Amino acid sequence: MTSNRAATPPVDDHAATTSPLVQARRRDTLVRTQRVHDALSSLQAAGADITISAVARAARVHRSFLHRHPDLHAAVLTAATQPQPPLASGVQVSTASLRADLLNAQQRNTRLHRHVLMLEARLSEALGQAAVHAAGLQVAGDSVALRQRITELEQLHLDLRRQLEERTDELLAARAANRELMAALNRPSLP
Repeated sequence: MTSNRAATPPVDDHAATTSPLVQARRRDTLVRTQRVHDALSSLQAAGADITISAVARAARVHRSFLHRHPDLHAAVLTAATQPQPPLASGVQVSTASLRADLLNAQQRNTRLHRHVLMLEARLSEALGQAAVHAAGLQVAGDSVALRQRITELEQLHLDLRRQLEERTDELLAARAANRELMAALNRPSLP
């Protein structure tokens, strides 16, 4: 008995993958890969910021193309971390140094903003005092006496609050003792 399997020629996997459509896709991938490498080189030469989006835009490919090809993705990330070519002044600029400069500038701006607010408050207070004195509304000695009186009243307030808290605690303790005595009186006595 002979089997039909021996008469059937073996299937060539390589021949199946070399259909015209597959070949066209491979050519397209090679062309786009070359465009990515060219775009990466031109961006590096120009000293431009190198990101996935910038390279994809320059190569006229979608960002997902770079993400699907680990070698291209790694090349872009490596190029992004490398220092930029020196400027005309001979100073090298990298993305990391630019980000550090930006962060420092933002922190300095925040400090200056706080300082300006403090100076505005001091100026406002000084102008207010000058206006009060110019109008003759307040005598300089009165403000010292008023501040002392305010301090005395604040201390009295704190003392009264403490006494109130002590009395409240005593009242709560008396109520608890009263409840216990009433409960003891209401219990039936044993014969």
